[in-house]
Amino acid sequence: MKILTFTGRTPSEALKKAKLEVGDDGMLIETREIQKKALGRQPLYEIVIGIDGNDVHSTYPNKIKPLHEQKPLRQESADVLYDISSAAAQISEIANVRDPLYGYNTSKEPIKSYEPKELKEIKSEINKLGDKVKLIQNMFWNEKAPDLESQIPSEFAEIYRLASQSGMDRNHLDAIMRMTLEHMPLKMRENSSTVKRYFQTLLRKMIPIRRESVPTPGTKKVIMLVGPTGVGKTTSIAKLAARYSYLMQKRYKVGLVVLDTYRIGAVEQLMQYARMMKLGIETVVDPPEFATALNSLRYCDYILIDTMGSSPYDKNKIEKIYECLEANDTEFNVDVVLVMPSSIKYEDLKATYDNFSTLNVDTVMFTKLDETMGFGNIFSLAYETKRPISYFSVGQEVPEDLVCASSDFLVECLLNGFNRSKA
Repeated sequence: MKILTFTGRTPSEALKKAKLEVGDDGMLIETREIQKKALGRQPLYEIVIGIDGNDVHSTYPNKIKPLHEQKPLRQESADVLYDISSAAAQISEIANVRDPLYGYNTSKEPIKSYEPKELKEIKSEINKLGDKVKLIQNMFWNEKAPDLESQIPSEFAEIYRLASQSGMDRNHLDAIMRMTLEHMPLKMRENSSTVKRYFQTLLRKMIPIRRESVPTPGTKKVIMLVGPTGVGKTTSIAKLAARYSYLMQKRYKVGLVVLDTYRIGAVEQLMQYARMMKLGIETVVDPPEFATALNSLRYCDYILIDTMGSSPYDKNKIEKIYECLEANDTEFNVDVVLVMPSSIKYEDLKATYDNFSTLNVDTVMFTKLDETMGFGNIFSLAYETKRPISYFSVGQEVPEDLVCASSDFLVECLLNGFNRSKA
């Protein structure tokens, strides 16, 4: 027999390497941790595989198990990766057999009887197998959730994997898993499908959503879109203008205000949309002109304000937007909507929010949902900041690809991927 070793950051990674190298014909001899996880250092696992051959690896001259104690690689892969809970259930069922050490005489008094040697060996193997299953479960969950204090049942494996791969912040995910394990009815833990349904319901309740409302008679809605460069603010303004003008139950009067005079292209783009939809439009260069522009559009039901794009770290441009808000001496309240792309990681979303929060952000709009595969970052930002989400932009088409935010849709994207038809 020839002995080969394979290493990986997890036992499953090492096992995959072995299967690629030797296929399913090898025999698993040993699995061990050769380097523990530490600060700045990944754990390292090694598995030893035996295959037919005459060359023996010099590292393991005396550690080769007898053939009857070795396990086929195919069987090990299936047991470890896919059916741990089934194995545990079978072990529990076998272990519940009545202990044959004691019998009963005619007086119904227990008498000690002889236990065959074969039965002792079977019980010993069952106990060893049970310990191995527990060890494997702990190993896999330590790999996936090193910060969780409580052991996660194997039925939670699918939902944990989907959530962790979605871009959700790990601390948020661990906190939610703890809540789930603490409050979830035991009856629902029987299979992964009921676990997933419970988890979906829990996530939906944790996402703050701002429902769309319309102006009441005699009032106006003034909405300012702010955010980084290139997130789609100008296109979103056009979508909102078309929505309020043509797609609502009532056709509202809409006016536009442009603060983005630095980008001539953006001004021209909105001018073109205004001509197509026959909307009033005003441009603002200096903060004192802001109130004048609002007063010029006071006949409108909706006033939409487009602002200059800015790096989240460009405090001067953000300050200029703030000065415009401060110069508003009209009776109109401005609803500040922070527009961010869904295609950046959570840490960048949080940094963007923190820097624009000086503008007293009321709601958040996410764009480019059709350009990403992970949506846990959106959940984590809403969970962390408690700012409600108002709209999602799901494409470039005006006005079709703008939808009112829904917790159902976001959770569906997070767990099952983006589906435009469900927007």
